[in-house]
Amino acid sequence: TKVVALVDALGNLFDFLLLPGQAHDMKGVAPLIEGVDFDALLADKAFDADWLLAELDTRGAKAIIPPKANRKVTRDY
Repeated sequence: TKVVALVDALGNLFDFLLLPGQAHDMKGVAPLIEGVDFDALLADKAFDADWLLAELDTRGAKAIIPPKANRKVTRDY
């Protein structure tokens, strides 16, 4: 079992989702951020996905996510 958690800037739990152990963490992101307003999302490189970066850009939220090593074009974070 995996726990994907959404916390506030102080690390206080806002919401969480349980996933099967074999599922990728990204499966839990969309349901957790749906309807939640925030200015920035801090995550590790496992969450470096084009669809998430586009979603954050649409919302006007800053992505603080290191790029994966296999990215052809790197970006600042």
